[in-house]
Amino acid sequence: MIADIGNLALMVALAFGFYAIASSLLGARRDDTRLIESGQRAVGVVFAMVTVSIAAVLILLLTDNFHIAYVASESNRDLPWFYKVGALWAGQAGSLLLWTWCVSAYAVAAVLTQKDRHNRLLPYATAVMMVTTVFFLWMNNFSSNPFKELMAVSDASGLSRSWAPADGNGLNPLLQNYWMVIHPPILYIGYTGFVVAFAFSVAALITRQLGSTWVRTIRRWTLFPWLFLGMGIVLGAKWSYVELGWGGYWGWDPVENASLMPWLTGTAFLHSVIIQEKRGMLKVWNVSLIALTFLLSILGTFLTRSGIVSSVHSFARSDIGVPFTIFILATLVGTTALIIARLPYLRSENKLDSMISRESGFLFNNVLLLAIMFSVLFGTIFPVLSEIFTGKNVTVGPSYFSMIEVPLGLLLLFLIGAGPLLAYRKTSNASLKKNFTMPVALAVISAPIFFLLGIRAFWPLISLVLSTFVLLTIVQEFHKGIVARRRTLHESYLTAMVNLTRRNNRRYGGYIVHLAMVVMFVGFTGSAFVREGQGIVGEGEEFQLGHYTLRLEEIRQSEADPNYWSGKLVLRVYRNGKEVDEIFPEKRYYYATEQPTSEVAIHQNAGEDLYVVFAGLNEDRTKAVVQAYVNPLVMWIWIGGIIMTLGTLICLLPPPQRVEVKA
Repeated sequence: MIADIGNLALMVALAFGFYAIASSLLGARRDDTRLIESGQRAVGVVFAMVTVSIAAVLILLLTDNFHIAYVASESNRDLPWFYKVGALWAGQAGSLLLWTWCVSAYAVAAVLTQKDRHNRLLPYATAVMMVTTVFFLWMNNFSSNPFKELMAVSDASGLSRSWAPADGNGLNPLLQNYWMVIHPPILYIGYTGFVVAFAFSVAALITRQLGSTWVRTIRRWTLFPWLFLGMGIVLGAKWSYVELGWGGYWGWDPVENASLMPWLTGTAFLHSVIIQEKRGMLKVWNVSLIALTFLLSILGTFLTRSGIVSSVHSFARSDIGVPFTIFILATLVGTTALIIARLPYLRSENKLDSMISRESGFLFNNVLLLAIMFSVLFGTIFPVLSEIFTGKNVTVGPSYFSMIEVPLGLLLLFLIGAGPLLAYRKTSNASLKKNFTMPVALAVISAPIFFLLGIRAFWPLISLVLSTFVLLTIVQEFHKGIVARRRTLHESYLTAMVNLTRRNNRRYGGYIVHLAMVVMFVGFTGSAFVREGQGIVGEGEEFQLGHYTLRLEEIRQSEADPNYWSGKLVLRVYRNGKEVDEIFPEKRYYYATEQPTSEVAIHQNAGEDLYVVFAGLNEDRTKAVVQAYVNPLVMWIWIGGIIMTLGTLICLLPPPQRVEVKA
């Protein structure tokens, strides 16, 4: 019954999605307000019906309805309820349904907030958002339906009937982690949110309203999903770090790359859009960047769900690749043709006056971000291209990405610091000297200090010096603004800093995001100094890794859990001979999936992580095999993620209203 309701809701949503497209386009063409409003109401119906479908899947998962193929495939009776909720996005059919729900939710939010504004743009934007929603609804209904029943065929009569196994296959053990309960929805909110910005950009192209109005409209609609995509990437790195047991947090996995690419192009758009607002420049860049960001978001879900690339994150090979390819190519060709047709309306209102200017800094920033994105894209799809043209699947390893992305990333880090110091139109020599002298001088002085502290490798040394430079530029910019406020308004330093940030939230919130990037780059730099070792120890024995000593106190079987059996080590951790922690790395065996996993134990501080994995028992099963890593500065990556979230939220705040007081 529940499955029938959910399935019917999907079909109704598809019908109303088609109606919303037709009504919006016809209403816009005839300038018929009633048709336009009817299309907008249909968007609400689509969202409501998809919500019903989502609720139906959740009920089926939570009540163990194993006659539904998706429930039997992704869940089991002893799975904790919160992981049963997480099973909604663990499989292909459920994750595509969640994707559809997110897109329809954005469409409703856009219609509700913009219906009294931009009357010419909204009908076309509504149609574009609904085209995307209808595509995913089509997939939900006909290619990857989460309500398919398991059927048993009688040998005698050949008739089929509904059938349910006694228990389900269980959730992938790697997904039975609290980070995976929150990471995918946050990532999907990021991926799907770019549909609004893309829809309004297409609407602006269609209506030839290509001034700064559409850009101001979609800035927040871009910043919001950009924030969630960034949060999703950081949380995904955290999941990889604590669950996969390989000692790292980013392995240039194809699905990791798929989330990074739209974040890079979204970052480029958020920077270049400032130049269009202030100077009427980079218009072609902006419509192209937002289209590319949307396409890369669709490509990301295609790579994850088609199974064409090998990844610990992706699903098995499926038949959804052809529809996705057609949709991506149709969107690419259609958008490109529309941009070319509107080139006369996309001419810059001003020219680049100097190569040493804020405008050129943003342009170089865009070029670098796109260079990083295309190099990541090439490395990600190269195995697919290799298989198509040579019949051999040639994998591109982390060494390729490190060779290219490290120097490009560090050059980008320099621009993060240098760009805000440049003036619009042209930066005078006096201004260059005033703004750059202190940060450059102190950064140069930091180089021999880092060298004496043991940072001898070239790229890590450059990274820390550049991080110092960018940090100093941010401090300098805040200090200048604070001093100006104190001089005028006689505020305390802290009050001036808070008010300065609040009254110029876009600018100073952006600086806080830049600070987050500095902190994260410091964390990334630590990966150059990882140490690892392995010990085979019995109870009472110990082994050494750097200045850490690990003593095995006990090999313990954990308390019985209906979902899995586990063995746990009790390890005392000594640093330079002093006890600092007791940790419990664990090995689990999940009954339903018949798969083992390792649950890592981490002793963490600001300087480094001691990362310990229980790899198993030796051949005679009397001693434990312990794999350990010392990972410097990892904590700063997670701190950087928190700072990035804070800075972006500040940017999203509405500008303070100015109240005029008559004397």
